[in-house]
Amino acid sequence: MATIEKYQNASGATLYMCRYRQPNGIQTKKRGFATKKAAEAFASTVEVEKLQGSYVAPTLGRVTVGQLGPLWLARQQAHMKPSGWRSYESAWRIHVEPRWGAVRIADVKFSDVQSWVAELSAKRGPVIVETCASVLRRVLDDAVSDRLLASNPARGVKLPKRTPRRNVYLTGAQLDALADEVGRYRSLVYLLGTVGLRWGEAAALRVGDVDFLRRRIALHRNAVVIGRQVHVGSLKSGKNRTVVLPRFVADELAVTAEGKGRDELLWPNVIGGYLAPPAARDSWLSGAVKRCQKADPTFPRITAHALRHTAASLAISAGANVKVVQRMLGHSSAAMTLDVYADLFDTDLDAVADRLDLAIGPRTTARGR
Repeated sequence: MATIEKYQNASGATLYMCRYRQPNGIQTKKRGFATKKAAEAFASTVEVEKLQGSYVAPTLGRVTVGQLGPLWLARQQAHMKPSGWRSYESAWRIHVEPRWGAVRIADVKFSDVQSWVAELSAKRGPVIVETCASVLRRVLDDAVSDRLLASNPARGVKLPKRTPRRNVYLTGAQLDALADEVGRYRSLVYLLGTVGLRWGEAAALRVGDVDFLRRRIALHRNAVVIGRQVHVGSLKSGKNRTVVLPRFVADELAVTAEGKGRDELLWPNVIGGYLAPPAARDSWLSGAVKRCQKADPTFPRITAHALRHTAASLAISAGANVKVVQRMLGHSSAAMTLDVYADLFDTDLDAVADRLDLAIGPRTTARGR
């Protein structure tokens, strides 16, 4: 059991200390209590924590966030995709380490973390703020798991809300017009705009991945540009998938594949490597969009990734339900598909109401007469 002792500090003031044993049997003490009651309260808390198995020695909290952060990052690199890991590394290096690196983990306070998030939100967008807060929170989560902290002070911090981006969709006629303007990338535009592949999935495609007779593509690689390097790995979801092609898209791909070997890329860059996503300005895609806008002032500004939204829109207008769209796009869940494309399913509400009118309305009207 803990014992309370009275002592005098260097200036002669009377204070109290608590002597107690840690769970490992080593005796320690905590000094500086102004009253005996405060020292007894601390002793009671220690005994309860020991019984509950939640006791953390105060000395363990002396390690700094800066000492733990690089070790945490190294552990993430073993299982994260390069693009995701780079966003964490950048958040740590630019925002988290400069603010928290020298702070002992025992001195991190919830209110200080919330203030930091508020300050960061005034300078950076919600995505960056969320990433930075996640890095700090997860570093301290590991400290809790390693029994360096009793609880995580970065848990429960309020983050800025993301403003949903407005999706841009092309009509079928606009997709045709764009395909006519892009020259050698005609089949690529049709593939992105009807099947909804991610850019990295399309860039990694080789001739052998396409079954032209069955009109199917087996997706199992993703070529992502990070900085100036291309990283080829598994799909974003971690699971391979197969997509079905419209016949005219399969025919377009057959023209692109003509004369190429099975192991050759469908759309190589000028030196035979993986094609990088087209820049927002001064690229083959942006030039084609400008030409389309000259002919049609209502033609929207669109990126290669936004063609994925067009594919979802065209599929839903063709009668595809949310599960079909989910599988086509490789989303992790139907809920995610609904979150991204809720606006495309709005007309379903009208359709349901109209069908209920047809099914039930006549009988209700007849009974009321």
